[in-house]
Amino acid sequence: MKLIKSWRWFGENDSVTLNWLKENGIEEVVTALHHISNGEVWPEEEILKVKSKIEAAGLGWSVVESLPVTEAIKTASDLRDQHIQNYKTSLRNLAACGIKTVVYNFMPVLDWARTDLNYQIPGLGESMLFDYPTFAAFDMYILKRPGAENDYPTELKVAAKQAFEKMTADDAERLAHNIIVVTQGFIDGVIDPSIEDYKQEFLNHLQRYQHIDDVQLRANLTYFLNEVIPVAEEVGINLAIHPDDPPFAVLGLPRIFGNINDMEWLANTNPSQNNGIAFCAGSFSARADNDVVEMAGKYAHRIHFAHLRNTQTLPDGSFYESGHINGTVDMKALVNVFLKEMKERSARIPMRPDHGLKGVEDEGLTANPGYPQFGRLKGLREVEHLEEELLHP
Repeated sequence: MKLIKSWRWFGENDSVTLNWLKENGIEEVVTALHHISNGEVWPEEEILKVKSKIEAAGLGWSVVESLPVTEAIKTASDLRDQHIQNYKTSLRNLAACGIKTVVYNFMPVLDWARTDLNYQIPGLGESMLFDYPTFAAFDMYILKRPGAENDYPTELKVAAKQAFEKMTADDAERLAHNIIVVTQGFIDGVIDPSIEDYKQEFLNHLQRYQHIDDVQLRANLTYFLNEVIPVAEEVGINLAIHPDDPPFAVLGLPRIFGNINDMEWLANTNPSQNNGIAFCAGSFSARADNDVVEMAGKYAHRIHFAHLRNTQTLPDGSFYESGHINGTVDMKALVNVFLKEMKERSARIPMRPDHGLKGVEDEGLTANPGYPQFGRLKGLREVEHLEEELLHP
């Protein structure tokens, strides 16, 4: 029994066509209703429009990534209960259309962060890098977040100052725009890219978390889960939380899902089997003290969906995306965890090759940051090869 070969597709504006996916052995598409604003109900007729296009190409759609959890829910502000009611309605509508798994995240403001979207790995291709000193320089000297200097150790502050002093004004603007706008724009980000002073708008969002720490954010997640999990159980949908990316504190924001202790907390907070995990190996592996294979093995029964990619961590806390096979994670051992779990539950787990290295074949092709067409296909083939080695040694 093998993992279900799926692919993240960004809808009609995606440069990758459904027919190409079918021709290259993809079984299921992972997508969302990107045209509907965060917090609004996903109508059944809109879900069916997307589903019919996918099925017309001979593909399936069982995983939504993502049904966004709004900032109102994360901060427990005035619109929280209305947005949760809308979320419940969307879950019912998705279930009526045959969707089995819904991915979400509980990351405040920033969905993911990288400092270099065109990082070159000699001999391998173009990747993405999170350089900690550069990110700290963005926080302290470009964004100028109040109190930012208190969040970094002396050694990192020195490195950040040196990194900033090497930047031109254009470099600094490009870095800020990439972190705040470019990496967030295609995943339902909170910042309107048309806003001229996007950095101030970003600071305004950060300010809303001034009095929300990890404890309070967990309480807000608990409230959300206790509201929506009964509906998920009722309609037969598995909810799957995506880990924080990176899985450690950034910008003074609370971070509550990045290590094995957080996984244990999630399981204890709401024991329902519908309260599960979207296991992103790349996100978890960006934290050097995470044993990703151990984490997957311990909570395999809660994993409803998998992102397989690798990272290489660096001594100062930085990391870069190193493809799918080589890196911090023993990918063969991780794939073996999933194969054993599928045998145990007699059901296949959907997997997608997450991100990928941009190589020669991707030159000149349009793609969202981190989502090269042929780089992801190469990663998928590498994972398939590991499956074959494990199933037929």
